[in-house]
Amino acid sequence: MIDLHIHSIYSDGSKTVEEILKKCEEKKLEYISITDHNTAKQYEDKSLKNNNIFKGKVIKGVELNAVFQDKNIEVLGYNINPDIINKWCQKYYSEEELEKQQEICYKRLIDICNKQGLIYDESKIIKPKVTGYVEISIYNELMKHKENYEILGEFTKSLGIFFRKGLANPKSIYFVNRIEFRPKYKEVIDIIHKAGGKAFLAHPFEYKFEDTIGFIDDLREEKELDGIECFHPSASIERRNLLVDYVKNNKLYISGGSDYHGDSKPDIDIGIGRGDLNISKKILKWL
Repeated sequence: MIDLHIHSIYSDGSKTVEEILKKCEEKKLEYISITDHNTAKQYEDKSLKNNNIFKGKVIKGVELNAVFQDKNIEVLGYNINPDIINKWCQKYYSEEELEKQQEICYKRLIDICNKQGLIYDESKIIKPKVTGYVEISIYNELMKHKENYEILGEFTKSLGIFFRKGLANPKSIYFVNRIEFRPKYKEVIDIIHKAGGKAFLAHPFEYKFEDTIGFIDDLREEKELDGIECFHPSASIERRNLLVDYVKNNKLYISGGSDYHGDSKPDIDIGIGRGDLNISKKILKWL
């Protein structure tokens, strides 16, 4: 069994690299990739440099934000050179740039909360300067006040729903525009290839497009992908099969993973997602 989509504390995950390696070893995974958002600094972690915990193989990976047709998507890069990725990320995600982005997004979401009449204690909101999203801290604070539940509605179910259907949805009143801070899709594919890696579209069905396959076709027309993440908790078995058939018919590669984040997504576990993932290493024909 493999898991090629895992997040650590180097981006928005709650677990250290060491904790992740221990968990992967406990589950006897054969291949893993720690694909933190917009950084490959996890591969500088001493637990990976001196790995005597996990006996399987680690594929160096990253998950990069990208903009296509004014929509934010995510692209997974595998077998990348971390130094090349990290150097490029400074253009968009340097400490100075991230601090500026966090402050802008903080003000935007707080303004929305005030307009919606939501209750919060501003002193309890932690503003991450480099990694993570200030929106997570705001959401966690909102959830401490039961008076907000009726206003937030379905967003009280999980942080993931709040992110995808609220913060990242231009049609939502909770939309916080981060697109202006993101690189274009073509540039992201180019840097992954420059870093010696292969580029995979992450979780296609999480974006809630009316025509997901049509959108993938448009992406590929702009800049060819190497593959698609066909196995992910957001896709039903039927949708996974649809993506696998598409990949095979278009001579692309297959990837898959749990998208494990730790405590912020407690219903998702490494290796198995919500319980129905069991990804075989046989898909790794691109290694």
